[in-house]
This record gives sequence, C-alpha cells and structure tokens, in this order.
Amino acid sequence: MNPSSADLSATDTLPLAGIRVLDLTCGPMAAIARHFAELGADVIRIEPEDGGADRKQGTLAAGNSIEFAGANLGKRAAPEQGFDVLVESAAILVIPRGAKDVDALRKAHPALVILAVSDFGDTQGFTDWRGSGPVYHALSGELSRSGIPGRAPLLPPGDLAVQCAIVQAVYVAMIACWQAIRTGSGDHIDFSTLDGAAQALDPGYGVGGSATAGVRASTLPRGRPDAAHMYPILPCKDGFVRFCVLAPRQWQGLLRWMGEPAEFADPSFNSITARYKSPDLIPAMIRFLADKTRLEVEAGAQQFGVPAAALLDLDEALQSPQMIARDPFQPVEIAPGIEAPFPDGVMEIDGVRMGIGRPAPALPDAQTTWHDAPRLPHGNSIGPRPLSGIKVLDFGVIVVGSEAGRMLADQGADVIKIESSTFPDGIRQTAGAEPISASFASGNRNKQSAAIDIRHPRGKALLMDLVRQSDVILSNFKGGTLESLGLDHATLKQINPRIIVTDSSAYGPTGPWSRRMGYGPLVRASAGLTMQWRYPEEAESFSDAITIYPDHVAGRIVAIGVLALLIRRLRTGHGGRVSVSQAEVMLCHLYAQIAAKSLAGKGIPLEPADEHSAVYACAGDDNWCVVTIRGKADRLAIARVTGDAPLEQWLAGMPPVAAMERLQEAGVAAGAMLRTSELPDFAYYKARGFFRTTRHPHIADPVLMENAPARSATLPDPPDGAAPLLGQHTRDLLHERLALDEAEIAGLLAENVVEQHAGG
Repeated sequence: MNPSSADLSATDTLPLAGIRVLDLTCGPMAAIARHFAELGADVIRIEPEDGGADRKQGTLAAGNSIEFAGANLGKRAAPEQGFDVLVESAAILVIPRGAKDVDALRKAHPALVILAVSDFGDTQGFTDWRGSGPVYHALSGELSRSGIPGRAPLLPPGDLAVQCAIVQAVYVAMIACWQAIRTGSGDHIDFSTLDGAAQALDPGYGVGGSATAGVRASTLPRGRPDAAHMYPILPCKDGFVRFCVLAPRQWQGLLRWMGEPAEFADPSFNSITARYKSPDLIPAMIRFLADKTRLEVEAGAQQFGVPAAALLDLDEALQSPQMIARDPFQPVEIAPGIEAPFPDGVMEIDGVRMGIGRPAPALPDAQTTWHDAPRLPHGNSIGPRPLSGIKVLDFGVIVVGSEAGRMLADQGADVIKIESSTFPDGIRQTAGAEPISASFASGNRNKQSAAIDIRHPRGKALLMDLVRQSDVILSNFKGGTLESLGLDHATLKQINPRIIVTDSSAYGPTGPWSRRMGYGPLVRASAGLTMQWRYPEEAESFSDAITIYPDHVAGRIVAIGVLALLIRRLRTGHGGRVSVSQAEVMLCHLYAQIAAKSLAGKGIPLEPADEHSAVYACAGDDNWCVVTIRGKADRLAIARVTGDAPLEQWLAGMPPVAAMERLQEAGVAAGAMLRTSELPDFAYYKARGFFRTTRHPHIADPVLMENAPARSATLPDPPDGAAPLLGQHTRDLLHERLALDEAEIAGLLAENVVEQHAGG
C-alpha cells in the first residue's frame, strides 16, 4: 500500500503529490476521483455528516457497500459545510452536473478545473435521461456487435461501459489540470458518461485490430457479426484455448508445431484470409489439440512462437502464476472484521504500484481540521494546445499503441511514430490495395512517421539523438523487447534524465508471463472475461471475438500516466517509467464481482441489488431495446407507460427508438440498440458534436472519426492532421531535428538505415 497522500513530505515522489481534488459525486462515478488518489493527490469526499446515499447501496448487509468501498479507496471525507474553505486550495473539483454554480466558482477560482459528470451531459433534449452500463452498451454500438449471428444480442459481463467511461473522465480532467498548471486558467468540462463509454470501450469509428484489416465496424452486417473464426476458441483435453495467429511468422510456427502437414504447406496459407476460408484447418487443429491440456497447449505455443492462451474462469485467472506473482489485489476492511480484495491500482510508476493509500473514508467529522494543500505554481504559458512543445517518440503498435500516442497528439504533442517496413505496425494492413485504412487514419491522426532501422548501429545512434531531445517514449511490446533493443528505462534516463518511458503489455513487466505475446483476445481469455461473455448455460457460446477491449481504455491509462509524470517532472526535474498491464486493467474493472465472490466464499451475507437489466425484442427485424429497472419507482413508471401490459409484450409492438423515448420520458433508463452505422444520425451524438468528418489524401471517401474527448469550456478540438504513411516524414525530421544535410540523409537512405516513403 502507498503511504497516506495527506502526508506530503512522505509522498513527494508520487506524481500528484500537492494536488487537492474535491469530490462531490455519489455512486460509481466516484471512482473518477479514486484514480487521482492512487496517483498521490489529496482527494477529499464532500458529503453530509450522516453520509452519502451510496454508502449503503450495494451488496453488503453491514458496513459500507462493495461499490462504495471500491469507488472511494484512498479518499478522506469532509462535511458539506467545509466546502467553501477546501475549494480555495483545490486544483480539481468533481461534481454531479448542476450540483454547484459553475459560473460563480470559475469566477472566484479561475485556475480550478471543474469536471461536471452526468449520464448524458448537458445536452439539449437529453439532460434528464437516465443511463446504466447496459444502456450505454446499446447506445454506443457495442451491444449490436456482441453475440452470435441469428441470436439476440448479448450484454457484455461486468460493468465495462461505466468503468471505461471513468477512465476517459480521468484523462480529460488530467489534460485540463496540466493546462491549468501551465497557464493558470482552469476549465469547465461537461462530461457525459455515454460519451466516455462510446470513446473508451470499443469505439465503432476508432482504430481496429490487425485481424480487421482496416475494415470498420460500421460496415458490418445488420445482425451480430460472424467473427468466431478471427480468434478461434478450440477445445482441448481439459477445456478451451484461443489462438490469435495473425502474422505469417506466427502461422509458420503453428505449421511447424503441427508437424508441417502437407495440406497446409501452400504459401497462400500465410494470408489470414486464406486461413479463414479453409474448411480443413480448424478441424485439423482440433484433432491436434485433443490430447493436450491447456497448460501443454500454452507451453507448445510459447515454444513455437504461436500466440495462444488458455480460457480461464475468474477464479483460475486470479490464482494464475502471473497474478500470484504480480499480486494486483489487496485486502481492504469494509466493515469491522470484514475484508475483501480490491485492485491495488491500474498502473505502476517507477516499478511501484499506484494503488490503495487507505480504505474508503469513515463518515465526515465536523471537528476535523484540514491543513492547506501546497499550492502548485501556475505558469503563464500561452500555447495553442495543452501539450504544445512536448516531444514524443511513439513505438506503439496495434490499438493500445495507436491510442496512447493519439491521445497525446490530439492535445498538441509533437508525436513521431518510429517504425520500419521490416516490422510494420499490424494495423497498417488493409483489405484492398489502398495504402492506408480509415481505421488507421482514426487511430494515428496528428502524428508524423519516421522509418529508422534501430537494429543498425547508425539507426540506433540516430534514435538516441532523438531521445536526447524528447520528453516521452511510448511502447507496448511484450516484456523484454525494449531491453533487447537497448532501450530500457535505465539506459534511456542516462541519456536524458527527463525522459518519461511507458510500457503497456498484456501481463505487465514482471512475472512468469511477462514475455508472453498477448493480443486483446488472448488477454480476455486468460483474465477470465471470455468465459463470462457467453449466453447463460451455453458452454461454447463465446461471444467476445469482435470486441476490442481493453485496448482503447488501456491506451488512455498510459496517457494518464504520462500526464501524471509530466506534472511530477515540474517538481523534480526527472522523468520516470509508466507500466500498464492489460490483464490487470481488465481484472480491476471486475472488482465488484471479485469482492462479492470473496465475501460469499466466507459466508458473509450479501444483499442483492434491486436492479435488473435485460434486452427486449422490439417491432421490426433484429430490433432491440435495453431496459434497466431500479426499484419500485421504475416498476410503477413502466406500468404507467405500458398501461399495465407486460413490458416484454409492450416492447414487442414498439419501434426501439420510440420505446426508448417513452421510457426515458417516464424516468426509466432505456436504450435502443444502435448499430455503429446508425450512431452519426442519432440526435444525441449530433447535439454533442461527437463525430467529425475529415479527408485523408490517400483515402477516396471522407473518414468519420470521433472529435473531442469531452465538451470543454477552454480546450480546443483536436487538430485535423492526416495519419502518416510509413516513413512519410523521415527526411524532414532528420533535417529539422538532427540538422542532417541532404548528402548525409541520402547516404542513410542508400544504406537502408532509414526509409522515406515515395509520397513523403
């Protein structure tokens, strides 16, 4: 556990030491401020002296609820009457929309960042709408892609939509905080939970994985997509294993492992498409696996360089050798003598977990005196964007790597994508002859590309010259890759003590699985999520193949870590290292389920929450509506809307959008299942300015992509820089950054030390 964030003398190395955050939220979104506490901020929950309503809402019969405990770890509590004093020293204020007079607060405290949180934001026609995790799945397009073709859509497990939205909120508040520190000007952010879920879970108009070959979710068929072949789950002796064979070298490894059967020796099988179309390959793999246990399959896959993972249930995932070694959960007392496991943070800084500083706070004490938080110095920089002047070298690949760099580039950082045609980014592949896809364009906008062979001594020297000038290095390779290239943090900080280095990997930088290759589908398998993403009582109805989780949210966590270290660097002058494990991100999002299972195993009585969500068929072909019912008031409201007819019967005769609108007018959380192609025309997204249309010089049609990360009073929309071709900016960067002349650059090109795209 971390020492108390209130003891600033003991925690000066924590990134956000010296920053005070006031939190007036109640319920799941209180976890926004918890993330700041994990990073060392002094987070104070403001509530009535007898406690907020969320203290007792949940599953524990005595003491705080699981949900309250998880959302409020690391905080302190103060009574409402202390607000006016505490806000004087606050850097960030998190409130429910409408809870405070924002204009008055901004006038009195011009450097304060105010994050106003609500289900649908301050959006005309939607301000009173009610949300829930399942409703956000429906309205973000995620639900339409979850399930088996010809079947009803399947609600994803857990509360992934809300958990991802929380991370998006933290990211935008961090950007605004950094800007306030630089300029002395705060912000008012109108944060919609639906926006956050639509952006950070699996955005339909965002960057997609390698297997999609750049084909966007908006082009998928009307029903659930037939995607099981993309990352096949196959039976073995004692369960199931999932394969993620994408690159030709991975296929060749599988071929050798299977004994090089002649029927698959044709070079055409190096193509993903040829493998997908083969009627014989999957049956042959099933026969090959039939006498092997999951452990034996994983061992063989590691030996031959084949990306594969056993499907584990949640208990198996928590007891896996990797999780035992990494120990990502810690016991927390949530009632006298009652402990449950909770996540010990979602990232490591300099090898130390940014996790639980203290349990959730006791009731506020009106007699408590509060020391003044040290005031952060505010500059008077006037840059066009928050991260103007920050130089980033981006080694990131696939989705996590793309997103982390884009989040920084969108806010003005100078991001150079370092790549090579020998080891190209997997998401550069396209389904046709075009040089770039709309998916890649969305995930890599506002970046430049330099193609450098860093395995060549001269290429390595060029890179080190760039490192000396840079602020941040992004990477998401499997463990050990940076070390093998001589780019480990210890080496880099000798060259540049101010450098901030990130590593995002499947399982984290330490532990027995740290060097495993882990694409998102494999992480979901080994973290226990795939086993839950099934239709009830149907063992082989796995339905998570098309999703791209936790890639987008993990990329945002990396960006949050970078921003936190930039703030710390203002105090210390030194950089640091951010490490993120995708498996641990996923398990952290399942914390309520994990804690409940632990308590149930101890025989501790749990109270079922009076909340139920379901997907109902509506009038028309494959039309559906999600309804969340919370307690007696919702049941009475539904009866008034339906005229006492059963809800299922009433919905069956209603178009989904009309049904959603009727139920929302009555105060019931409901959401029509929207397909990705329908999102741009939904009135809510239009009113929010959620999407933007742009032109890319190498894509024939206009490209639709997300716009700003949230509505803000001061932050400009992201610039409209086109995603680069491989090596498009090599020549210019070598000349401008390293002062190389044309003759030197020509020599490097001739020796293939660097590459320059013909169009660049």
